[in-house]
Amino acid sequence: MTTRLRSLEICAGAGGLALGLEQAGFDPVLLIDNRKQACQTLRTNRPAWDVREIDLLEFDPSGDSHVYDVDLLSAGLERVQATATVNRTRGSDKELELLKATIMLMHGVQPRALLIENVPDLATKDVYRPIREFIAEELEHLGYQHRWFVLNAADYGVPQDRKQGILVAFKGGGIDAFVEPPKILDPPITVGMALGDSMAARGWRQAAEWAAQADKIAPTVVGGSWDRGGADLGPTGSKNAWERMGVNGGTVGDDVPDADYEWDPSKGRARMVTLTVEQAACLQGFPADWQITGKKTARYRQIGNATPPPVGRALGLAIGDVLKNH
Repeated sequence: MTTRLRSLEICAGAGGLALGLEQAGFDPVLLIDNRKQACQTLRTNRPAWDVREIDLLEFDPSGDSHVYDVDLLSAGLERVQATATVNRTRGSDKELELLKATIMLMHGVQPRALLIENVPDLATKDVYRPIREFIAEELEHLGYQHRWFVLNAADYGVPQDRKQGILVAFKGGGIDAFVEPPKILDPPITVGMALGDSMAARGWRQAAEWAAQADKIAPTVVGGSWDRGGADLGPTGSKNAWERMGVNGGTVGDDVPDADYEWDPSKGRARMVTLTVEQAACLQGFPADWQITGKKTARYRQIGNATPPPVGRALGLAIGDVLKNH
């Protein structure tokens, strides 16, 4: 019988990272998130999971001794700003505060390993050097060795150009045995390959034509701000990339085209297709039976802000190999 490992999941969101880790052999003893919609999604899909609706900054592990010495502390934290936008009006103060809180949580929990997922710039750019130095100092003080690296979800079966900054740490010398997950898919899955069947689900006669020209991977699916606006497929550059595939990136649709829909991108966004929440979940690597709860915009926000489950699985397998064998 394969030995299962135990994890503590913070900022769990819609469960993308937790699901991937579950597939890799980790069972969460506790998951926390501060959003009611996300907690409902987690409970709907995994009623046996212990899900806590609480802000990470208010979480005190002393009241939950079962989280002590878990095999893995995992965190798909709220995204800090990419360096291209770091000087705009909305800063990353709250996101960096959550990152620091995660590291300070290591003092109380003392997991065997740590996994943090965020934007690639956090792992590579000089503007985030101070927070990386803070993390290095704290982890070294606690007896952990760590490594930063960047991977792209497209290399792990996710039909999307989604680069992710990853921090992995192990207590003692485990980092020397850690091998970054090897790419499992080359060439990657295109949008047309991923969504062709769903576009044809209501008998749309142009579904195959659309899928054939949607022969690229998707731009990064982003959830956008929880504080304003409706659901759309991201910033201007992303919307333009979607339009080149005949998709209206300015909104998220309620259903796929019916049999009589006339798709003609030459006539502008009004004659392009729109992606549904379910299709966005597919592009993020969620299985079809994973239910995202809430209203449309809240569901899309959860999906766009999630860690793709296939990436979580690949990282979990690599971390689990170290924990089980070294």
